[in-house]
Amino acid sequence: MATSMIHLFVTVFLVAAHTAFAETNMLQDLCVADLKGAKVNGYACKDPSQITPEDFYYIGLAAAADTSNTAMGSAITAGNVEKIPGLNMMGTSMSRIDYAPGGLNPPHLHPRASEAIFVLEGRLFVGFLTTTGKLISKHINKGDVFVFPRALLHFQQNPNNAPASVIAAFDSQNPGTQSVGPSLFGANPPIPDDLLAKAFGVEPQVIQKVKEKFPAKK
Repeated sequence: MATSMIHLFVTVFLVAAHTAFAETNMLQDLCVADLKGAKVNGYACKDPSQITPEDFYYIGLAAAADTSNTAMGSAITAGNVEKIPGLNMMGTSMSRIDYAPGGLNPPHLHPRASEAIFVLEGRLFVGFLTTTGKLISKHINKGDVFVFPRALLHFQQNPNNAPASVIAAFDSQNPGTQSVGPSLFGANPPIPDDLLAKAFGVEPQVIQKVKEKFPAKK
């Protein structure tokens, strides 16, 4: 009798789990984001009568961004749901990253997405860190693809004397980005100096100098 109950429980659980997974899929053809509406873990659907082809169109990735006034010599042009409302509920987005000679997209992570980059122009040094501290890195060239796993720290550097650019694809309509430096040293309210000093094995005065380079966001 007990064995039969266990089998019944497992069967019911598996059916419920399959149903729950299926219900996370979109139950309609599309759900164009209502960017002016309430945002609760995503956007509500726009009135279908108000949908236009422009909801699925974006020209922003066509041209290189200006990297001359950026601190790291790199500029990111996002093509997420906020730029392309038709991406809502589709679980995908794209960006373009342009790098000046010597430019860097500093260590960061995307909490909601894996990333694949395709090199449009130039040559880059790219890599990511596993949770055990192993560095997986490679020099990549025009036409190459490199993949960064979800939520792992990664970077791209242009060590050359010519500009470079990539197209990045994400398996999230809004992958999010958390950069190491601004997150740790530009937090608002700030993380205490003594805490960071102990974490990095340096004196508090060193932390104060680093914080000066990362003004806290308001």
